[in-house]
Amino acid sequence: MYKFIALFALVAAVSAQYGHQESSYGHHEPSYPSEPIKYQYKYEVNDPHTHDIKSQEESGDGHYVKGYYKLVEPYGGERIVHYSDDGHGFVAHVQTAHISHPQEYKKPSYGHSAPSYH
Repeated sequence: MYKFIALFALVAAVSAQYGHQESSYGHHEPSYPSEPIKYQYKYEVNDPHTHDIKSQEESGDGHYVKGYYKLVEPYGGERIVHYSDDGHGFVAHVQTAHISHPQEYKKPSYGHSAPSYH
């Protein structure tokens, strides 16, 4: 009988010591800010080697977003898209413009001539 009581006391002591302790390895719920996060970004690419020409700008306040992007199409035309979402759905206005003289692309030069076979 004393063995049973001693075993029960040991199990109770271990459970009390380790049963409800939070571990640093445990799962913790992430905390989120109570206010929406405002953001703004902008970038431009103008690469004469690849002829990649584009830009974008966007801003938002956690509830609304607005911005635009612009790019030069491979045929030389330009596409500009202004977009927004004011809480009632995404709206985009697309404009295209044709550039009168499309760029002529030159064959890339790699700094050496092709091998010749005799």
